[in-house]
Amino acid sequence: MNLAQAIELANAFTLPGFMTDDAALEQERRMNEEAISLLSSAWWEAKAGSEPFSFDLVRTLADRNRILCDTYGIDRLRDLNGLNLARSLKADDLVRGVAWMQGRSMEEVAKTAGPDARDLGIAYVEGSFSGVVCGFDIETTSKDPDRGYIVNMGIAFMELTPKAKPHDGHVAYFGIPAQYEQTGVPLAEIHHISWEDVSGKKPFREDERAQKALLSAFRTFPLMAHNAAFEDSWLQLHLNGYAEARKAGEVVLIDSRDICRKIDPDVRSLPRESGPARLETWARRRGTLAATEQERHLGLEDVDLMLRTVQAELNERNLFPGQKDERK
Repeated sequence: MNLAQAIELANAFTLPGFMTDDAALEQERRMNEEAISLLSSAWWEAKAGSEPFSFDLVRTLADRNRILCDTYGIDRLRDLNGLNLARSLKADDLVRGVAWMQGRSMEEVAKTAGPDARDLGIAYVEGSFSGVVCGFDIETTSKDPDRGYIVNMGIAFMELTPKAKPHDGHVAYFGIPAQYEQTGVPLAEIHHISWEDVSGKKPFREDERAQKALLSAFRTFPLMAHNAAFEDSWLQLHLNGYAEARKAGEVVLIDSRDICRKIDPDVRSLPRESGPARLETWARRRGTLAATEQERHLGLEDVDLMLRTVQAELNERNLFPGQKDERK
């Protein structure tokens, strides 16, 4: 498929889910997801203001694909890797996040970080951290943003200081298609969200009030998430205006998982299979989660845990203002 064919597919009038033959559904899904990938890449690569189409075209095609996946059976896709979930943030995004938290220029941080930010770990400990961040976490019905739905989100704010506490926390649940009343909410074994939690709730894609509030928050405060590439991928295809704001440089992303990987020495010494950079295991090492407790996998609870664990790690490394002379 080329770009012209992807645009034609996205603009075509179709009735998602009209087909019932498995082979036809699978082919349509594959074409949709390939087109979403091509369209997204072309839109991001185009000069701002000269994009060949609106990003609304990408989001609309993703909406159609979700309906198609509902018909095909979302559980059948669980072990199939999609094309539109980023595995990590780009180097420039990571550098921008560090620069914001340290009050430095991207150029200064990038100079230390080197090509592809391979030495970003050095830049992390060169300056002190400050500012207010917006912690964010979502629970979904799929790992892939063009196949599933956002069912739960948590958001809270915290100043990067040694003793600050998360504040102004908010949690919300969102609806999904009625068929899941019978089959159950997908991935419930992870997030434990039931039909009763989402019944009668407005779907995230239709909740204009929630969307406007989130976009305003992300434009005002840096968005911090554990494995921020996950939230970023989902927000691009679910939150109207988010991709546009990201491209305009109005949204700063901070990946707390990268903070863990870059400045916590335990990560390099622990077995990879133990998941040393997972929020749950990191929080246990820093004492923000008891050994007998588990990560909740619910938006607000995980945001609170993440913010407190980042704070504990920065305290451990003496990376707040006034701690510079005490660094190990």
